[in-house]
Amino acid sequence: MLKSLYISNYALISELQIDFEKGFSVITGETGAGKSIIIGALSLILGQRAESKTIKTDAEKCVIEAEFDISGYKYLGDFFSNNDLDISGNVCLIRRELINTGKSRAFINDTPVSLNVLRDLTIRLIDIHSQHDNLLLSNENYQLEVVDTIAKNSELLASYTTIYDNWQNLSTALKKLEQTSARYASELDFIQFQFKQLTEAGLIENEQEELEAEQESLLHSEEIKSELINAQMLLDEEKAVLPLLKDLIASVSRIKNYIPGGGNWIERLQSSYIELKDIQSEISSFVDRVEFNPSRLEWIENRLSELYTLQKKYKVNSVGELVTIRDEYEQQLQKIESFDEDIETLKLKIADAFENVKSVAAQLTESRKQAVTPIENYMVEQLTKLGMPNIQFKVDMNSLPEFSVNGNDEIQFLFSANKNRPVQPVQLIASGGEVSRLMLSIKSLIANKSDLPTIIFDEIDSGVSGEIAHRMGEIMQSMSAGMQVIAITHLPQIAAKSSHHYRVYKDDSGLQTQTHIEKLTSDERVTELAQMLSGKKMSEASVLNARELLGLT
Repeated sequence: MLKSLYISNYALISELQIDFEKGFSVITGETGAGKSIIIGALSLILGQRAESKTIKTDAEKCVIEAEFDISGYKYLGDFFSNNDLDISGNVCLIRRELINTGKSRAFINDTPVSLNVLRDLTIRLIDIHSQHDNLLLSNENYQLEVVDTIAKNSELLASYTTIYDNWQNLSTALKKLEQTSARYASELDFIQFQFKQLTEAGLIENEQEELEAEQESLLHSEEIKSELINAQMLLDEEKAVLPLLKDLIASVSRIKNYIPGGGNWIERLQSSYIELKDIQSEISSFVDRVEFNPSRLEWIENRLSELYTLQKKYKVNSVGELVTIRDEYEQQLQKIESFDEDIETLKLKIADAFENVKSVAAQLTESRKQAVTPIENYMVEQLTKLGMPNIQFKVDMNSLPEFSVNGNDEIQFLFSANKNRPVQPVQLIASGGEVSRLMLSIKSLIANKSDLPTIIFDEIDSGVSGEIAHRMGEIMQSMSAGMQVIAITHLPQIAAKSSHHYRVYKDDSGLQTQTHIEKLTSDERVTELAQMLSGKKMSEASVLNARELLGLT
């Protein structure tokens, strides 16, 4: 239940603290006193959109903090655990801060959280029913939600949603696969031609670099051979490098024992001799292989021309990139060949998934059918109490040709308040007062089947008065036996049914108008109800009437 609400620097409120009690509480006050401001602040706790203009003038930020008693609601343990939130005892603190720069922050037990996490928690703790929520009565999805709540279909719906989503995902995947298959099929001839061209080219990694090097050798073969022969002569002819180096080694050998490091010189000279001898041998061998080969050169130039043409066509710069493209075409061709098999496999999966959808949807339908009669009976009973002796209320349930995220059932609430008048959709014939009574009856119906700790009615009594208001108060009073009920009302008949009464008032005595709230004593309740009955100038009759409403006579 909601234990307390603290508001700071919100609209006309500088600072306000309200402590709430179990059972049935009402909040009253003149029009414009600020009752809607309190509801607006509380809605921020529920994660609604924040606007910086709601921050009190000249204040840097506003703070709204609500304290909830969550004892007895063990199902919340998983929520705190799954979201890594601390939980201390039976108290949960929720705080929302708005900064005049436009930023907003939310906290659960002083831990920063996202608005999605905040909403996920508060939807389990409190329900605020405002006047515009009466429009939900014309929403078929809302009507279906009511039936599912009474049927206790939450687990079955969760199971169906998972199965339905799987079916939809498979269907989407099939559609994409068929589109891809059709696209590839239209490009099959082109892909085959490209793959064949690149395959027949016999591409080899690094082939281009090797051919270009060989081409350079062939183009300069005469020059290469001439220079290599000259190099060979410089190394091995008489008075050339090797003979002279050999003589040098002999000369140094004769004096090596007389020179520090002479032995090292000999080793280095001998090493150089061996290295040059090897080079001379390699040059000699290579000279024999160098020759001008016009046919080989022509073949190389033709091959390179083929490679250059392919690279230009495919807009790449190497044979390696051509090989990659060829391999990609090969993979595409393999994929095209497997499309038919993949499509058939996917169709079988979709068929199985659809059977699961139909099976669980049928369970939902049956569960909803079981809930229809209890709903109809309860609504007729409650609405009869609320001054509709000729009430007819039907839950019309039909099967839809297509499955949706909620199954394939269509729910519509049908209503008639008069004799000999056929039932019609409530949104077509219900008046404002009748809609208020319908919504209160539905809320009380849901309250009996849900674990919701707190419900707040923001002027749900619109369009009713007199004895009907008295009976609406009795329903709220009855609801409060199993949950905390808070009602904002203008009707003394409803206010008198509460166990706790709060008055919102506006103070204009200072520099700024301020909104305040106070819990009324027994005598103050009499005064408040008398003023609600007759206005500021209370009469003796209104006071007596107020005392009678409170059962004080």
